[in-house]
Amino acid sequence: MINKLRIISFVAVGLLTVSIPLFAHHGYASYDTDKKVTLKGTVTRWLWSNPHCLLQIDVTDDTGHVVHWIAETENPSTLSRIGWTEKSLKTGDQITVTALPVKSGNPVGRIIDVVLSSGQKLPGRVNPATEVKPEDPAKP
Repeated sequence: MINKLRIISFVAVGLLTVSIPLFAHHGYASYDTDKKVTLKGTVTRWLWSNPHCLLQIDVTDDTGHVVHWIAETENPSTLSRIGWTEKSLKTGDQITVTALPVKSGNPVGRIIDVVLSSGQKLPGRVNPATEVKPEDPAKP
């Protein structure tokens, strides 16, 4: 009986050890959730891949210097359900991004939404309870 209890305890500790980094990976601890930044710039790279899609954008700051921003969003599967495709963004596109900046002040953020030059708005985060797929404008 004691050996069985030791084995169960060992397995439980092992599972906890493995699962804690998974929760940390999906946290917002590095982002300043009290601030939002608006970035108007040019797409330099759009990476449609797991575990998160990444956007690189060149933004000219108030002093005229180009700042190279990197912003992450959801995985391709989630984004495709809310209207994104691999071809949503292309190098050279002029876009406006609203993002949560990182606390360190580096030019890195988490995408809240992207507005394309056509005016189309793409959400960067899905709320599964309310937005599982894009709305169909043809439906009343």
